[in-house]
Amino acid sequence: MTDTQLKDTLNDLVKLPSESEWVEFKLNFHSPEEIGERISALSNGACIHNQPYGYLVFGVEDSTHIIKGTTFKAKSHKKKNEDLEHWLATRLNPRIDFQVYEFDYNATRHISIYIIPAANAQPVEFLHQAYIRINTITRKLNDFPEKQAKIWKKDNKPFEKEIAMDNLSISDITHYLSAETYFDLMKLPYPSSVEGVIAKFLEEGLIVKDRNYAITKLGAVLFAKQLRNFESTERKAVRAIVYKGKNKVETEREQMGVKGYALGFEGLVDWVNSQLPANEEIGKAIRTDTRMYPEIAIRELVANALIHQDFSVKGFPMVEVFSDRIEISNPGTPLVTPERFIDAYISRNEKLADLMRRMGFCEEKGSGLDKVIFYNELYQLPPINVVVSENRTKVSMYHYKVLNNLDKNEKIRACYQHACLKYVSNEKMTNQSLRDRFKIEGQNAATASRIIKESLIEGVIKEEDPENKSRKYASYIPFWA
Repeated sequence: MTDTQLKDTLNDLVKLPSESEWVEFKLNFHSPEEIGERISALSNGACIHNQPYGYLVFGVEDSTHIIKGTTFKAKSHKKKNEDLEHWLATRLNPRIDFQVYEFDYNATRHISIYIIPAANAQPVEFLHQAYIRINTITRKLNDFPEKQAKIWKKDNKPFEKEIAMDNLSISDITHYLSAETYFDLMKLPYPSSVEGVIAKFLEEGLIVKDRNYAITKLGAVLFAKQLRNFESTERKAVRAIVYKGKNKVETEREQMGVKGYALGFEGLVDWVNSQLPANEEIGKAIRTDTRMYPEIAIRELVANALIHQDFSVKGFPMVEVFSDRIEISNPGTPLVTPERFIDAYISRNEKLADLMRRMGFCEEKGSGLDKVIFYNELYQLPPINVVVSENRTKVSMYHYKVLNNLDKNEKIRACYQHACLKYVSNEKMTNQSLRDRFKIEGQNAATASRIIKESLIEGVIKEEDPENKSRKYASYIPFWA
């Protein structure tokens, strides 16, 4: 990996809400044995949590995730007269190809990082003992038989590479998958022979070949003509429901996806948008013929729900339309804290995400949430709300409200999201920009000042220049900037 790639990896890791069973931060070296135990624990934890790698990073404060640098030189450190890297590798069972890197984050901060492959169908042991991390504590894996059992049962193959249907012929492939959709969306000429189709599908990982052909779950979930033909993916079809009021007591209409995501995405987004009300109470920047919610934001949120879902968790993506809001949810909890959605991108389904971007369903890079927040502000809607519950992530958009009808938490959340949007746009939030966001008249600037003050107290934003004593020219950035 290049220094740039290593810095990008580190920047993504420190955005995680906390250390986990597959990520640990340390400032400096303690002992070779400690590193060996951590490699075992992080490899086993990555397996359990469907991560390809675990990470042991030296140079980051574990409680704050502040990058401070380390004096530990992992590549050159020795255990007596033996290179530490070799000493560790020969005491792991089974042998895993962990990588050790050193790089300078900047002129004053040096980083050492171990990138550790996930265990595969067998726990990784160090000196004949397997370890696991429980919260932030490294423990013996034998003390947690349910976690140990998960590793022994796990074939650590990504969902996208798992087989959805095998023992197929060439004609079966084009029978079950829509080749026309793939080439249309990729803007590629359709091959003159079926062999050309097969070659492209093999290249993309939509199918694999041993003695016969097999369709991967990636191929099925994206290009299935009928999801019901694939038992392992039919339950991942998107469900869209329109309710009569503000709760789920009475359903007006419902739509269940029957095709792969690539085939059904445009139809799903069009159907959802057709169910949304038009704006009745109009803000200053909104025309009377505009729908209540920005269509481009709905598109991005639906795409994100498909891409970032955890396919190992029961459940399916959902779009639920209420009289006062729309909720878009997916199975699984996010890999990054929701407060960092706008500037972070880590996906557990990289190949699925890559194909959906190349087909034009969502943003080329990042989560697309900056676009969602931009249009949410343009339509003068309340801030979006992200709720993570057990094994499910839900994003809600709300219908138009005047500022006075927003509660304190909504105002603070809107202020934070506005500061984030400005920051990723290489700008800074000011009292003026917040007044523009809420359409507050100049003579009511004190209203924006109160919202900023409450947001500062809450700790979601901070002053860009704490030494600046002028409130009039003060600017603000997100707490993590």
